[in-house]
Amino acid sequence: MKNISIVIPVYNEEGNVAALHEEIVEVCEKEGYNYEVIFVDDGSSDRTSDVLKTLKPLISIRMRRNFGQTAAMDAGIKASKYEYIVTMDGDRQNDPADIPKLIATLEEENLDVVSGWRKDRKDTFFKKFVSRGANLLRRIIVKNYLHDSGCSLKLYKRECFHSINLYGEMHRFIPALLETKGFVIGEVVVNHRPRTSGKTKYNWKRTIKGFVDMISLWFLSKYFVRPLHIFGGFGMIFLLLGFICGVWSVTIFALGYKMSDNIMPPLLTVLFLIMGLMMFVFGLITDMLSKTYYGTGVDQPYSIKEIVRNDEVDI
Repeated sequence: MKNISIVIPVYNEEGNVAALHEEIVEVCEKEGYNYEVIFVDDGSSDRTSDVLKTLKPLISIRMRRNFGQTAAMDAGIKASKYEYIVTMDGDRQNDPADIPKLIATLEEENLDVVSGWRKDRKDTFFKKFVSRGANLLRRIIVKNYLHDSGCSLKLYKRECFHSINLYGEMHRFIPALLETKGFVIGEVVVNHRPRTSGKTKYNWKRTIKGFVDMISLWFLSKYFVRPLHIFGGFGMIFLLLGFICGVWSVTIFALGYKMSDNIMPPLLTVLFLIMGLMMFVFGLITDMLSKTYYGTGVDQPYSIKEIVRNDEVDI
């Protein structure tokens, strides 16, 4: 028997949650899974929370305000208990019927994560264009080669989340983050359905946040445990430039030029030397902060208002 936690962050999806819940339960009952369904209401302003309270079996988590999809997903994952964790969107564009395929792929190929690939996307041209651009940047910056990292339909082994906290728009880059920690990632083509109710939550702001988080992930994967390497490297470059400008300054003054004739070399010398020293100091401070981060707990960037558990099924 498979033990599965299904985590769905939702925001203003009152027209979708009941039907999605019914589909999930139908698949899990048909496959004989031991399962829990966790909906995380990310501060909805419509009747999403009221609808969720009527569904069984269900764990409904309600955030105090809208903290974002990543925070809601993190809250749901931390509230889950089973060996396999499935994440998916609450707009019904992800198909619960693909869950058995994800599990089969993970077990047959001995993977830690299986990511859905929406090969035939039912989205607008703008969303598909932005997604493809983001995928290209992700391949270049973080060296992750999934076709569709933005697909929320994913399956994880529980141990994937033992030592990570999610923030910003980082849910898109969980496989890339886990890959840097040595987890084995795979993907499988999944069904993608057109939205039939509610409005999309994606906009240009989320695109910018996603790009910033991509840069953050690059830094985390390359230098977070050794930040002095990158800042110290820049410091050495600036100190070398300062030394070169210093030699230049001494040379022109030795040739009889006055400082009023050419003020640039000494100014560049001072500028580069100061910047080099600042980079070294900044690297040392960041190095100490990274050690503190790994040595102590980190506060969660959200607050949960209530958790409602409806564990019994009406007969």
